[in-house]
Amino acid sequence: MTLKLTLFSQEKEDFVLEILVDSDAKFSELHQLILNDCKYSEHAKQSFLICDDEWRVKQRICLQDNEDAGYDEDIDVMSRTRIGDFLEDEGQRLAYVFDPEGKRFFLMELTENVFGRSQKAALVNRRHGEAPLQSLSLSQGEEDSPASETTEEAEEEAEKFYGDEGFEEDELDFEGYEIDE
Repeated sequence: MTLKLTLFSQEKEDFVLEILVDSDAKFSELHQLILNDCKYSEHAKQSFLICDDEWRVKQRICLQDNEDAGYDEDIDVMSRTRIGDFLEDEGQRLAYVFDPEGKRFFLMELTENVFGRSQKAALVNRRHGEAPLQSLSLSQGEEDSPASETTEEAEEEAEKFYGDEGFEEDELDFEGYEIDE
């Protein structure tokens, strides 16, 4: 059976992917397809989150075994977990964490089950818009940009403006503030 998944971003409303993937495929195949299509790099803590109808996380599927997890926590690894083991009903929801440090993710939904058809390899069937940047942190090259110089100038100006220089005590109207002395 082929699953049609719709992936969308809350950050960039015009970005949508429609993905076709076989229910027997592993989550690692879906992971690689998203990374390649969005031109993202792989990070050890990227994961899929299986969610309920209210987008509350029910299960986490990690890229690799999580050594920090407790003994009572079940760990599912992308390379060993079939997509069909978790997604079978239309309308089911999941999230894909593409920027673990920034806690940023895509929302996904199983929009259609296509019975009687198998999909050899996962593919992007339809794409609209551009993916958001993978990381929002500044690179070293951006620290010396004109924008940061403008910010420094603005901070200096604010210090001058809000400082105690030029303050005249007789400029205060204590009667207007109803202050009793």
